[in-house]
Amino acid sequence: MLQDLDVQTVTLTPAASKAVQDILTERKLEGYALRVYVAGGGCGCSGVNFGMALDNNIQDVDTTFETNGVKLVVDQTSIDYLRGATIDFVNDPDHGAGFAVNSPNAKKESAHGEEGCCGGGGGSCSCNN
Repeated sequence: MLQDLDVQTVTLTPAASKAVQDILTERKLEGYALRVYVAGGGCGCSGVNFGMALDNNIQDVDTTFETNGVKLVVDQTSIDYLRGATIDFVNDPDHGAGFAVNSPNAKKESAHGEEGCCGGGGGSCSCNN
């Protein structure tokens, strides 16, 4: 059953919300949501990687909620990694513009279960539009 959360699991910053809304408007994707998911992990120091897509095919097992005017969708596997995450839109002169996910539940660990060379913290993702 489609599950709506009363408590925000993932927060979009105002900049990220505006970027998503601008993309939806530009591409005329009315009724679409931003799907955020675990795209991989264990990549050395980078921890868990996240992906994003604009999606209108929401499954019964997905968790959905709204933040800053944007509907978000997260699958069952990814929800535990994304609890408490913040998604921002950054425009870095060195790396370009894109989304960055900061999640406290995407631990960066070495193969021995210890914090890796990045010193713990959250995983991240840059997803250019």
